[in-house]
Amino acid sequence: MTWNSLADLQPPIALGPLDGRYRGAVAGLVDHLSEPALNRMRLHVEVEWFIHLCATAAVPGARELTDEETALLRGIPAGFDAETIREHAEFEKVTVHDVKAVEYVIKARITGTSLEPLSELVHFACTSEDINNLSYALMVKGAVEDVWAPAAAALIEDVKSLARAAKATPMLSRTHGQTATPTTLGKEFAVLAHRLERQLSRVGRQEFLGKINGATGTFGAHTAAVPGTDWIEVSRTFVEGLGLTWNPLTTQIESHDWQAELYADVARYGRILHNLATDVWTYVSLGYFAQATTKGSIGSSAMPHKINPIRFENAEANLEISAALFDTLGATLVTSRLQRDLTDSSSQRNIGVAFGHSLLAIDNVRRGLKTLSVNDAALAADLDASWEVLAEPIQSAMRAAAVAGVPGMDNPYERLKDLTRGHAIDADAIRAFVGGLDLPADTAERLAALTPGGYVGLAESLVDRFLQ
Repeated sequence: MTWNSLADLQPPIALGPLDGRYRGAVAGLVDHLSEPALNRMRLHVEVEWFIHLCATAAVPGARELTDEETALLRGIPAGFDAETIREHAEFEKVTVHDVKAVEYVIKARITGTSLEPLSELVHFACTSEDINNLSYALMVKGAVEDVWAPAAAALIEDVKSLARAAKATPMLSRTHGQTATPTTLGKEFAVLAHRLERQLSRVGRQEFLGKINGATGTFGAHTAAVPGTDWIEVSRTFVEGLGLTWNPLTTQIESHDWQAELYADVARYGRILHNLATDVWTYVSLGYFAQATTKGSIGSSAMPHKINPIRFENAEANLEISAALFDTLGATLVTSRLQRDLTDSSSQRNIGVAFGHSLLAIDNVRRGLKTLSVNDAALAADLDASWEVLAEPIQSAMRAAAVAGVPGMDNPYERLKDLTRGHAIDADAIRAFVGGLDLPADTAERLAALTPGGYVGLAESLVDRFLQ
């Protein structure tokens, strides 16, 4: 069969889902991590370097700029639009070099103005990586602080809200998939919220490093052209003035170690979120949660009764893709052959994809959590069918009594094992066993009144005390 080419359709059809099906969930990253965003940030860095050289009188003849001249320069990246994208593309066709094309865009914009005599300050003493490393640092910083971290924090608040609402709702634990010491539904979500918050805190402490020191990090061109300037100080104040942490010792590239650190933390946040998604999926399968429906929505194309937990399944897949990309970026970016190779150039163009899949997963989990309602009856039924879990508190009480000198408390673990392992146990069997022990009256009374749903320890108070 001959097919019409989809590649020829207008507007162009996206190859990847982030720019197609899921565009709405990740659109906020486009301003920070797209290719046009990279070129806009390159313009910003180049313009600020020009202004800084004049402000510091680093180069003889680099006079102080007027307010109008400064505004003209800063207006270039501020006014970045479709026409600027086209203009840059035209220069790049000739130069076959994206950073050089940025330089030419600026020079074209100041031609015929009072800044034209200073035009060679554009990209002065710079290698492309001076511009690129600062651009990427600012782009990633903006993407994290303005888009990803707020979404990650909002998800944590959603999980906390669920934890608080269900802090006193007893739930059977299932360690190794087997019935185990009960907890509360809220306490389990508090654990996940606490884990996520800790990783987000690490991300919040991340340094974003930058350098501007020439072709091999020696300030060679700087000192050859103008040996009397303190170029180390000019470099430091410029990088810090951009809101970044200055890296004084590099090869041609900034070493990207900070990126590897950041991506490991973001990936770890995602892996914890993956744990949340799989746990919720399992709770749904056990009937602990019911899922709300929207009018007209379809759960299964064949089985009308089904409501599939698709938000959490979607999140799982996207978190796995995101983590794989972040792991690859972290492993690749910390290595550069000798003083420079270009593996980082191609790798860094996928930063937005990695964050995009992470952001999409966060969005899906948040949307999924909003559909959940607790099925108290299912939780209670599971607990009521699992009286064997009270073997633990009974044998522990017997141990305490033995230490206190109460006779007849020998081999408590083994006796409870014989009672419960491989046998169906109900309330009567548990109470008969307790009644046959010569326990102190208060202990016997407490154990006789204990139920699986009441055996949750300090779960509720843990949520109150430690979930901020």
